[in-house]
Amino acid sequence: MSAGSITGLRVAITRSADRAGALADALAAAGAEPVLVPLIDFEVADQQLLGAAMARLTAGKYRWLVISSITTVRALKQWCETAGTTLADLIPETTRVATIGPTSVAVLAAEGVAATLAPTDLQSAAGLLTLWPETADGGRALLPQSDLAEATLGDGIRARGWAVDGVTAYRTVDFPAVPDRRLTAVLAHSTRDLARRGGYTQLTPDQAAREISAGLIHAVVLASGSAARRVAATMAPLPQTCWVIAIGPPTRAAAQRLGMNVAATAVHPTPGGIVEALYAAHNNFHTK
Repeated sequence: MSAGSITGLRVAITRSADRAGALADALAAAGAEPVLVPLIDFEVADQQLLGAAMARLTAGKYRWLVISSITTVRALKQWCETAGTTLADLIPETTRVATIGPTSVAVLAAEGVAATLAPTDLQSAAGLLTLWPETADGGRALLPQSDLAEATLGDGIRARGWAVDGVTAYRTVDFPAVPDRRLTAVLAHSTRDLARRGGYTQLTPDQAAREISAGLIHAVVLASGSAARRVAATMAPLPQTCWVIAIGPPTRAAAQRLGMNVAATAVHPTPGGIVEALYAAHNNFHTK
């Protein structure tokens, strides 16, 4: 490795192969060696509760549908496939869709859903709240999320005068999920299976911990607070020579609460943003 380059850097991606393709390919294109270390997985939530929320959506009960993650899109698509419909068919014209950034906008567009409100700079719940309109008439929003989602987004929308119906769309679990409950819906925008076709190495957490201790893995990418918690539980303590890269400020905060030293945080939560964060961490290391 040389200053200004990440060539030769072995980077652990804490995602399963079916969700790591775009990031693994971006790292490989930049000269790094991606290593897959699946830590978390996703399972469907209570389908009756989610179905009741979707029925209210179709009936026009909501002025907003709020999509706070791409995994939420997968969960809703999986429910729709089971019900023999599509998300685009369920959303009435009177309901607007909000999401957390351009990538989510593109994912939804590929499913036939137009998001009309999304931040472009701070691509997170906090960024969306900076754009959220106030109301005095008690308009209602539907917010499907993970069972582990923080209250930030729902509370922020309520503070602006809206009624919010939160519903658990999926459950975040340790990898691997129970096969018959696993979230398996394939998004039209997805690069699913690229990581598998790319032939990237996959390690268990124990194997990754040993390689980190031996100096064979140079960085760990955290794509969520849940991943940070699993890294802390299975690989900590990480040596200073292994950089922690966070996908965004909420993940950075979660990692720091767990005692991790975050070397860099992606400005944008995209494969390109993570690659740039690795460049920043590498350059900072070489200029110290």
